[in-house]
Amino acid sequence: MLVLDQIALRVAGRLLLDSASAQIPAGARVGMVGRNGTGKTTLFRAISGELAPESGTIFLPARVRIGRLSQEAPDGPQPLIDIVLAADTERTALLAEAKDAGDPHRIAEIQVRLADIAAHAAPARAAAILAGLGFSHEEQQRPVSDFSGGWRMRVALASLLFSEPDLLLLDEPTNFLDLEGTLWLEDYLARYPRTVVIISHDRDLLDVAVNWILHLENGKLTLYRGGYSAFERQRSERQALDLKLRKKQEAERKHLQSFIDRFRAKATKARQAQSRMKILARMEPVAAVVANEVQPIVIPSPAKLLSPPIIALEGVSTGYDPDKPVLRRLSLRIDDDDRIALLGANGNGKSTFAKLIAGRLEPFSGRIVRAERLDVGYFAQHQIEELRLAQSPYDHVRALMPDATEAKVRAKAAQIGFPGQMAETPVENLSGGEKARLMMGLATFNGPHLVILDEPTNHLDIDSRAALVEAVNDYPGAVILISHDRYLLEACADRLWLVADGSVQPFPGDLDDYRRLVLSGLGEGARSGGPGARERVSRSDLRRAAAEKRVELAPLRQRIRSAEAEIARLTAELKRMDRDLAAPDLYARDPVKAGEMAKARAAAASLLARVEDDWLGLIDEYESAASP
Repeated sequence: MLVLDQIALRVAGRLLLDSASAQIPAGARVGMVGRNGTGKTTLFRAISGELAPESGTIFLPARVRIGRLSQEAPDGPQPLIDIVLAADTERTALLAEAKDAGDPHRIAEIQVRLADIAAHAAPARAAAILAGLGFSHEEQQRPVSDFSGGWRMRVALASLLFSEPDLLLLDEPTNFLDLEGTLWLEDYLARYPRTVVIISHDRDLLDVAVNWILHLENGKLTLYRGGYSAFERQRSERQALDLKLRKKQEAERKHLQSFIDRFRAKATKARQAQSRMKILARMEPVAAVVANEVQPIVIPSPAKLLSPPIIALEGVSTGYDPDKPVLRRLSLRIDDDDRIALLGANGNGKSTFAKLIAGRLEPFSGRIVRAERLDVGYFAQHQIEELRLAQSPYDHVRALMPDATEAKVRAKAAQIGFPGQMAETPVENLSGGEKARLMMGLATFNGPHLVILDEPTNHLDIDSRAALVEAVNDYPGAVILISHDRYLLEACADRLWLVADGSVQPFPGDLDDYRRLVLSGLGEGARSGGPGARERVSRSDLRRAAAEKRVELAPLRQRIRSAEAEIARLTAELKRMDRDLAAPDLYARDPVKAGEMAKARAAAASLLARVEDDWLGLIDEYESAASP
């Protein structure tokens, strides 16, 4: 059990946690949530012993092993599999000792201990974890120095998961993962056998992988049972109850104060007045419910929508080396109101395709036809590095509006999310989320016809992600999304394109189909730790599995459609009956017929209610059958 008792944490003179307490049961999977800057990472540092609390105590069982993802990515000539295996320091030490041990008794002890910790199955388990995070069997044998920083951070995560600490602390682990890696991690953490605490703004991860939510707000910690959806419901109910209690308490305080004011000077009532004064002093005020509204995100609408298609590709190949194109023979079209999500593991060409559509890459062959006066807004995480650190959001906006009045520049900065004095803050002092918001505002500054968002949710908290969903859904133009945030994709995308095997093709299914296929694509070998456990799922496999699922669910879908048709028929019949019954002279002209019509209307309404209940049951059954 992890016990936080009256913890106070202060950083740079700012009090982040003030007498905060929580008890986390052993074996719990906890998601820690809260606005950016409230102190979640600081609390992790305190739990792991890097930072001493100003007051209060942190209790952990003796000899507990704490694992936290290192900020330093591994490097060097070692193969990936060796780096992950080395994370189990006990196994590594025992194997090294076994090579030189001469005492038969000690050799026996070593072999018994190696058997106890399943040391001989460790290579298979390490390979399975690396495969789940996107490394093929061949890649696992390559030196870590061959990979970029983001992929090396995956190796660090694999090493941490392989070591299976008693308390696993993960701070935004999906920020350097693609959707496929995120889906695998959700599944892995949901089955993690020890205690895990995850800082994350990924709603789906917090619904699938955890069974508790630890909320940090106003310097206090509150533990909720269930995933994020359950937390939202419970928190809303608690806020409503607090508001009710506060109103009741205010009425009681007002009543006590009125008595004190009336009778404090009267000798016969003085003692009672003094008693009520003590009650009033002891009455702990119920905290007011403060709505911390997040600044909305706005994607400006284009001045005029263009006729579809806005982009058409015919036999296009592109990449960075003409002799080795990343994508080949692309024949696609994008219309003015498309909402497209790009699926596929990192390295398959999603960002390459985005750059091609944005005009930042030229085709090696084939033809691209763009609508006249097409304006494309392109946001990618690496662009944040292009911001001028010494300048403010106001300076960045002014550079795009050199002839505008001061008021117009200020208004535009506020629209992007930097009102008042915030617009004067140097970029180097902005948080990661604020930098992303600024870059997004600059990328969509002039109201583009097509917006491309490449991993836009990194550094955004949950409320800001919800604001982004609203912005995308309110925007009337076309959108292409690349994201590991399934909630964003489900809320905004209506078309899925799979980037794999050097091509881009429509995906025949929904995100639930894709999740199931990604996890099943790991194969039994991945779950048992066989080498080469994770290979790329081919498009034919995806199409075949999706088709099989559609056939399996076809009878249920037909029953749902039949119920919906019956609901539509009964609804129309009720409207007709209501019109007939509304005739002003009906009851005077034929009261018997009017009574019969009223009974028929009641029977139809009762039948509609039963059909709707059956329809809801069928929907639940379909969603349960369709989920992985």
